[in-house]
Parts: sequence; structure tokens; C-alpha cells
Amino acid sequence: MNSIAMFRAALLGLAVTTLYLFSATAGTYDISVDNIRIDTGDFKKKGVGYNNSQIPTVLRFKEGENVTLNVKNNLRESTSIHWHGLILPFRQDGVPGISFNGIKPGTTFTYNFPIKQAGTYWFHSHSGFQEPDGAYGAIVIEPKGHDPVHADRDYVVQLTDKHPHSGNKIFRNVKRSADYYNRSQRTLDDLVNDARADGLKATLKDRKMWGKMRMTPTDVEDIQGFTALINGQSTKQNWTGLFKAGEKVRLRLINSSAMTYFDVRVPGLKMTVVQADGNNVKPVVVDELRIAVAETYDVIVEPRKNMPYSVIAESMGRTGLVRGTLTPQAGLVGGVPHLRPQPLLTMADMSGMMGGMGMDMDGMSMGNMDMGGMKMNLTDTGMNDMAGMEMPKTDADPHAGHDMGNMDMGDMKMPNKEADAHAGHNMKNMDMGGKKMSKKSMAGMNDMNGKTEFYAPGSGLTPHAANGGKFLSYNDLKASQPLFRDRKATRTIELRLTGNMERYIWSINGVKMEDADPIVLNYGERVRFKFVNETMMAHPMHLHGMWSLLDTGKGKWDPIKHTVNINPGTTVYTETEVDASGQWAFHCHLSYHAEAGMFRKVVVVGGPA
Repeated sequence: MNSIAMFRAALLGLAVTTLYLFSATAGTYDISVDNIRIDTGDFKKKGVGYNNSQIPTVLRFKEGENVTLNVKNNLRESTSIHWHGLILPFRQDGVPGISFNGIKPGTTFTYNFPIKQAGTYWFHSHSGFQEPDGAYGAIVIEPKGHDPVHADRDYVVQLTDKHPHSGNKIFRNVKRSADYYNRSQRTLDDLVNDARADGLKATLKDRKMWGKMRMTPTDVEDIQGFTALINGQSTKQNWTGLFKAGEKVRLRLINSSAMTYFDVRVPGLKMTVVQADGNNVKPVVVDELRIAVAETYDVIVEPRKNMPYSVIAESMGRTGLVRGTLTPQAGLVGGVPHLRPQPLLTMADMSGMMGGMGMDMDGMSMGNMDMGGMKMNLTDTGMNDMAGMEMPKTDADPHAGHDMGNMDMGDMKMPNKEADAHAGHNMKNMDMGGKKMSKKSMAGMNDMNGKTEFYAPGSGLTPHAANGGKFLSYNDLKASQPLFRDRKATRTIELRLTGNMERYIWSINGVKMEDADPIVLNYGERVRFKFVNETMMAHPMHLHGMWSLLDTGKGKWDPIKHTVNINPGTTVYTETEVDASGQWAFHCHLSYHAEAGMFRKVVVVGGPA
């Protein structure tokens, strides 16, 4: 080869090398969707899984690469995969009827999109009840360059609630009778015990109030009777992660449940929370945390002793738990604690329903409520439509309160706002004058002073660590790095979370998905969402395709999430930079609530084609 030819070859080689260095890497992954047999150790059932296994598939990507995923549907029905929390083109989002048509039986659909982020995420079917039936997996994305979170070991801990009944059967049963799976109904013994503790008169009065609402304080979880799993394995099957004493172990917690919130702890060890919903946060040391359905948290634990440690995930309603084991030696198992006492809902948890259930309040005592001299944000209580009262506009400031000093509330009637069971309340003959209202009595009116509480004061759902230590709160979360410039929202959209437990109807602003218009957003705007939970259930709200900045009062350091939990009787604010064109889903991630109507299509107008 002459010198010119050699020079040209060198130039070509340099060009190829340079192109390689500055191009994203590409990875191709194959996933099959299969009918499988699920064995929990407690029961066996037919289900749906990926790659013919009940053990969740873990996909590992690298930030900056382009991925190609070939999904083969081996079912006799259509399927789909939604890449939960990933920022991608809307046609790759995997929601039938919104972003694509689904994957027909016997066909292969190819997803292709760039990886623009790092962290812990997950994927699942968005078709029917395939996800509750087992169609879910995990996503771990390695960051470009240095990972600020150091760990010697790294484990996915994917949680779910496996039920003996199929998703379709469960939904049919709760539509027939909402308390079909409530195995914690109050008994005569409870009545006797409560009467001894509180007096017979107070106990009967309490029962009467719950009866008027056609509800029970045990309605914490819609679905009981499940077996909890870690990575597809029950307590009996004992998922195990190995370690050496002194190592830092990263646990990537993912809640893939259909309906169950889990309280997670590792007895004997502190957990350092380093990531929430895939985004790094300033480290927070806790003893226990609650992970809502569809959320993810990454934590670091540092076992110092050569002994097994239990990884405990206990349902919020204390109706089930699962134990996995961190151990220095295979074959060892951690201890299994007893379930803690079951929580009971309180009137604080019901307070949001005062604006949404059509309940007649006549005869209910509202003692110790003095409205005189008190500033109150009526929009946050569902009391913003009082006949004969002129309310100031609050669009400019969603936190603005209303001055109701020395106002006599007697003979005031709340008009119906919805045509169905979400209507307002008859508050006739309720004299508020001359009585004092404590902060506890104000549960659900928690947005006074511009501060949002994530549990209503006096809520029966307020968590406490098993060892009496630190329990993680949303208020503890602070973004490690701001993702967006801090700027004022261009407008506020109010989303009232509404429902009727007796009829098992779930909705947004009193309207089910099939009867609702899409939420229309404009590309480039910043939207503030105001969630007002008027139901007695917690709702994990998930916006596809765009981040939700959870307002904890930290400005640009507010935590960045893809799923935000809204507890009963609370009002929560998020903000979204509308930076993704197309059509997206926005819904409660409790499977049967979404199916029953707590779901919206979001259309983003403008932006790149």
C-alpha cells in the first residue's frame, strides 16, 4: 500500500472511530409475552408473564443509548408494554387507544427510543388486567459517567400483590359488591370493645355516621386476600440477596402492585433514601418508608454483622406482608414479624368527601367548630359553592385563602354540584358561631397558610415506623439537581379525585373517563395541577411522558416524580413543564380505579411534530 492509500485508510479509520465515539450506542432486546403458571407457595394460578417466567424480567439500559425492543405477543389477546417513567416519543409509550393500537396476538411489535435518563423504573402491560395478572418487569438505567450513588451490591426489589382471582374476576366482584374483598369488617366484639373504651353513646353515634356514609373505617384497602411477593417470590420462597459485612447494598424498590401500598423496612438497619422515581435526591436516613403503587425508591443499607437481615414489605392496611432476606450466606433466612394492628379510617380521612358524596350531614355533630376569625381556603374543602356567598377568585394564587371572620353558618345549604353520588351536602341547622375549631378538626382543609400536608391531621393512615424511628415523608425529599428552571406556572388545573365506594365508581371532577373531554395542554407552558382528594382512598396519580414536580415548598429543589400519591382529605400541588408533544395518559395507578373511570387523556398541542 502506497503512502497516499495508507493516509486515506487512516483518515477513514479516524472518521469511523470519531463517529463511534460521538454516536449513541444501541442495544436490542427481545421480550415475549406469555401465558404462565404462577406458584406463590400459597396457591397456583394462571397468569401472564414476560419471557415465560413469574420472576420479573430486569432490563438494563445505559443513559444515552438507543434501544430497540422486540415484543412478541404469545397470548390469544392483544397486549402492550408501557415504559413507566421513561421520557420518550408518545408513539412509543405503549397505551392502546392513546399512543398506539396495541400488539395483536401472534405478532411482534418493535419499540425504538432513546434513553434520556438514568435510575430505577419499570414496565408493564397497559392492556386490560394483564399487569395485575403478572405482566410487569424492572428497568435499571446506568448513568453516563460517574454514578454519584456508590454501592458494592445492587438489587432490584420489585413488590406486588398476587391474588388467587384473575383481574377480570376481581373487577366483576367489586362492581357487584365493593366490600367483596374486605375481610376486616367490624364485628360485635369490636362494638363491645369500643363501647368500653369510648362509652356506648359515643360508639353508637360513630357507627351511625359511618352507616350514613355506607362505609366502614376498615375500607383502607379495596382488595385483601392477596399474597405479597418480592421479585415474584413469597415469604415461603424467600428472595435472597447476598452481601459481605461492611458493604453498601443498594435496594431498588419498585411497587408493581395492582392495589397495595407497602411500608418497607429492614429491621436492624437504617435506610438511606438516595433516589425517588428514578431521580436522585439529597440523602435522607430513615427507618421505614411507604411506597405507593407505581412509585420507586432507591435506598442504601450497610449491614455490619455477618447475620441475615429481613427485608419487610407490609401492606398499608396490615393485611399482608412479604419477607426477603439479605444474608452473608445462602440458605439463611431472616425473621418474619407479626402484622401490626390494622389502621382504621377516621372522620379526618372522610373530610374530603364532605364536598363530594352527596351526604346529608343533618344530625351529625360538628362540635368545637368555630368559623369566627378563621381564614379558610374553601376550594380545598369542597365547600366552594355555598349559596348566597360571593367567593373571591383564586386563579392568580391557588393558595389564597378566604376570610370568613365572624360569619354565621346557620341554615346554610350546600347545593348539589354533580348529578351522581359526588354531590354536595345538606348542612342545614349547622351553627358554627361561638365554637372553636381545632387544627385537628380542620382535617382536609389543609391548604390554609400555603402549606400542603400530605396526610390530613388526625388521619388513620398517618404512618409510624415500627421501631418508633424516622418514617419518610414527601417533605423530606429534595432534588439532588434541579431539572427545570424555576418559574411561575402559567395556569392552574384543578383535578378533584371523586368516587363512590358503594357503587365502585371512580372519576375525576365527578366524570368518568368515557364521558370526559381530554385535558389540553400547550407545548412550552408550565402547568400547575391541584389535586383535591374527595374520596376515602389514597390515589397514586401518574402522568405519562412528562415529569411532575411535587410542590414541597422548596422551589427548584422540589422532588421530581412520575407518580404522586394523594391521601384522603388532602390537597396536593404539582407542576409540569409541558415539553412532550402528542397524546398521553393521566390516571390513578390503582388498577381497578383506573378501569372504573379515574383516567384522562392529555393532549399536548404544538411543539415538534
